[in-house]
Amino acid sequence: MILPLMIWRSLRQHALSTLVTAFSIALAGGLLMSVWAVRTQSQAVFTGVNAGFDAVLGARGSKLQLVLNAVFHLEASPGNVAWEDYLTIARHPNVALAIPLAVGDNFRGYRLAGTLPELFTRAEFAPGRHFTLRPGGEFFDPTRREAVVGSFAAQKLGLRRGDQFHPYHGLTFNEADQHAETYVVVGILEPSNTPADRVIWIPLEGLQSMSGHATNTVSELSAVLVKLKSAAGGFAMDQAYNKQGNRLTFAWPIGQVMVELFRKIGWFDEILALVADLVALVATASILAGIYNSMNERRREIAILRALGARRSIICGAILGEAAAIAAFGMAAAFGGYASIMVTAAGVIRAQTGVVLDPWQFNPVMVFAPVILIALGALAGVIPALKAYRTPVAEHLVPG
Repeated sequence: MILPLMIWRSLRQHALSTLVTAFSIALAGGLLMSVWAVRTQSQAVFTGVNAGFDAVLGARGSKLQLVLNAVFHLEASPGNVAWEDYLTIARHPNVALAIPLAVGDNFRGYRLAGTLPELFTRAEFAPGRHFTLRPGGEFFDPTRREAVVGSFAAQKLGLRRGDQFHPYHGLTFNEADQHAETYVVVGILEPSNTPADRVIWIPLEGLQSMSGHATNTVSELSAVLVKLKSAAGGFAMDQAYNKQGNRLTFAWPIGQVMVELFRKIGWFDEILALVADLVALVATASILAGIYNSMNERRREIAILRALGARRSIICGAILGEAAAIAAFGMAAAFGGYASIMVTAAGVIRAQTGVVLDPWQFNPVMVFAPVILIALGALAGVIPALKAYRTPVAEHLVPG
């Protein structure tokens, strides 16, 4: 029992430096764990979200831009696709389902997407899961100016069933670009935790023929969402559109296309991880400096303990234990910082992309980060412990 009492007494005696050092450990641990968790979880979620489709057909250009535009409702459309191209791919023997998509307008910053009712009645945004409406709602009639609003967009815009609104031209909200048409909300989607939650869905023809649009866009689309019958069909269509053709792009598979995004922003993750590592090293160094600088004050105390029979191993153990305890207190507080950062990051990612991260999902970093930082903290106590080990007893028993 003497060792824990010695550690506790020393921590209380140097409470201020203990709290400051523990706070730096908490900051480092929280940052390190959250950076790692956001990176691994977001990569898994983004590469797993495909809106229930396997591929996207669009104008010739970047596959990544095409997927970001059609599936995640980010970025601008790389170009238009002719209606005949949609009919061709919809009739392809390798295609189970093809859904046309047209974008180009917004309502107060939330994107409008024109599509067919089959997106809700036939497509599955996850295996075995179709889009559903809140009680009392209905899917839009493709011949009317009606809208179905994603759950997140409805919450932020305050839209309810029966409300009316005027769309705005373009993907960026500008009050001067309001359309004359009035749409009525006929349904609110139940949360799907997909990018569809951030979108206002209207009939395809309604968006194509909106006032202010070019007259020739009635037969043009932004993209076609494609559900394949088999992976073998994807290989064949990739060859036909991307290798042999030169007019359209077939972005397949969607998950693999999204991996490209994380390759492009991987440097940013590495910088954040490097910052977290540097903070951890600085925090560890502060443990070393704090305990080492206090050794001059402790020499007489150590000499008295030695004179009373305390072995050198006990003294060294107390110093190492104190360093590990400071790191342990810091890592206990780090979980509070981790939770705060994760909740904030999840909120921002959901607001910007519609993709939902789970702040409370277990991640192995929540185990190995505390172990590593506590071990580093204990390691920082080695030098002060060696200094305590070599303290001459007789010299420091004489009153100063």
